Amino acid sequence: MATGIDYGNLMHRAMRGLIHNVLTDVAAHGLPGEHHFFITFDTQHPDVEIADWLSDRYPGEMTVVMQHRYDALDVTTEGFSVTLSFGDTPERLYIPYDSIKTFVDPSVEFGLRFETHEDDDEDEDDDPLPPEDGPDGGKPERHDAEVVRLDSFRKT
Repeated sequence: MATGIDYGNLMHRAMRGLIHNVLTDVAAHGLPGEHHFFITFDTQHPDVEIADWLSDRYPGEMTVVMQHRYDALDVTTEGFSVTLSFGDTPERLYIPYDSIKTFVDPSVEFGLRFETHEDDDEDEDDDPLPPEDGPDGGKPERHDAEVVRLDSFRKT
C-alpha cells in the first residue's frame, strides 16, 4: 500500500503530457504566430538519439530551438523526433520526454522546468527550510516541478 500521494511525479507526468499535446498540435498544424520553443534536454539520457558529433560537443545537456528551420516532427507518447539544422547541416534527433530539463515558449512567457533527484542533492545545502523526516525516518523524497522564470528570454 502506498504511503502517500506522489504529487511531484504526478505533476511531472502532467507537464510532459502538456509538451506531448503541444508538439502533437504543432506536428499537425505548424507553429502558430510567433510561438517557438527552447528545449533543453539531457544528452546522456539512455534513449536520446543524436549524432556523435553533437553528443561530443554537448556532453551533458543541449538546448535546441524549434522556430523557423525544423522538419519532419514526429511525436509519440514517449518522445519526439525532429530534423534541425546546425549551420547548413540537417541532423535528426530523438528526444524522449523524460530527458527534457526545460521547455520554454518565450513568445508567451511560458516555461516548464523539471527538477531531478541529482539536482536536489547538489542544491541540498541551499534549501532554506529545515529537512523534515520522511516516512522511513530519513529525508523525504523530493519531486519538484516549477515554472521557469523567463526574464532572460524577454525581448528588449
